[in-house]
Amino acid sequence: MSVGIGKHAGLQNTARTQWEKPLDKVIRLADVAKAAGVSQGTASNVFNRPRLVRPEVRERVEAIAASLGYRGPDPKGRLLRAGKVNALGIVTAEPLSYFFEDPFARLMMAAISKACDERGAGIALVSAMNDQKLAWNVQSALVDGFILFCIDEGPRLVELTRERQLPFVALHLGTRDEGIAAIGVDNFAGAKAAASHLAGLGHQRFAILSMPFADDRTGPATMREVETAVYSSSRDRVLGYFAALAEQGIDTAGVPIFETQNEEADVEKAMAWLFAAPAPPTALLAMSDRIAFAALEWLQQRGLSVPADVSVIGFDGVPESAFSEPPLTTIAQPIAAMGQLAVEMILDTPDETGRQQFSTELVVRGSTAPPKP
Repeated sequence: MSVGIGKHAGLQNTARTQWEKPLDKVIRLADVAKAAGVSQGTASNVFNRPRLVRPEVRERVEAIAASLGYRGPDPKGRLLRAGKVNALGIVTAEPLSYFFEDPFARLMMAAISKACDERGAGIALVSAMNDQKLAWNVQSALVDGFILFCIDEGPRLVELTRERQLPFVALHLGTRDEGIAAIGVDNFAGAKAAASHLAGLGHQRFAILSMPFADDRTGPATMREVETAVYSSSRDRVLGYFAALAEQGIDTAGVPIFETQNEEADVEKAMAWLFAAPAPPTALLAMSDRIAFAALEWLQQRGLSVPADVSVIGFDGVPESAFSEPPLTTIAQPIAAMGQLAVEMILDTPDETGRQQFSTELVVRGSTAPPKP
C-alpha cells in the first residue's frame, strides 16, 4: 500500500514540476497550449469559446493553466486587436481632484458620463501634475479618443494627444490653433452681455477678475498681456467687457484687471488689491462662477453687502450659482450640450474637425443691482 501511494505521489510531483510556472517568466497562452499538448487555437477556444472544446480537453487545459498561473487572455491585447475599446479618455493637467472640485468640470463630467452611459461606453480619467507622467498616462490610456479639459496647459495637452494619433476634441480651449477640433462658446458676446448688464444698471467703477492669460502668472495685468494672451478665451472676455463699457462712454483704460489662476487664494489677493484703492469698484466682472463665489465670500467676510455695496457677475452658469448668497447673476454656458457633443464627436463622428461654438445666456439674479446714489 505504501509503495503504491509513493508511486502515485511521484507521478503527481513529476506532473506538477512539469506544469509549474518557471521563476520570473510571464506565462502566455502558447505556454499553456504546449504544456497541454494542444494547438494554440484550441487553447484560445477554452477561454474564449469553451463550447467548441470537448469537456475532457477543456478541463485538462484549464487545470494546466491554473497550475502554471495563467489567468486568461490579456484584455488589452483582445481590445487592441478589435481596434476599438468603447471608452473615452478625459484629460487635464490639473490634479484628479479638479474633476470633482471645480463646478464647471463637475457639470461637464456629468454630461459626458450621461452620454457615455447611453452608448455603453466607459471613461478613463487621465491626469498628472508631473509632465513626464502625464505624457505616459496619455500614451498608455486604453481609449478610442480623448476629450481635453484645456483650462490650463492647453497646448501641451494638444501636443500629447496628437502623438497618440487618436481622435480628440478640446473643451474650453484657450489657444489660437484653428486646426483642431474644439467646442466652446462665444466668449466675446457673453462678456459683452455681462458688462452691458452692469453698465445698464448705472455702474461706472468696474474691475475684472480674470482667468489666466498665460501659465503660472497672477497679479495686475496690462492690455499688452491681454492682447498677447496664450489663452484666447480670457483675452476675448476682456475684449467683450471693454466693448460694452466703451459703448457706454466708460474709459476702459481706468478699469483694473487682475489675473488669477481660477483659485480662491488668487481671488483673495485680487480683492485685497482692488479694495485698497481710494475709489474701489462697485461692479466686479468675474470670468468664472468659481471666481465669483470666492469674491462673494471675501466681501461678506468684510461686511460689504452684495449687491448694495458691490455688484458681482460670474461666467459659467453652474447649478451652485442659483444657491449662493446672494444668488449669482451669471453668463450661462450650455455645459450639458457641450459635453454631449464632445462624446458624439469622439464615438460617433471621430473624423469630424473644426470648431463648434455655442451661444451664452445672461441669467439675472440677486448679486447685481444699481449702485448706491
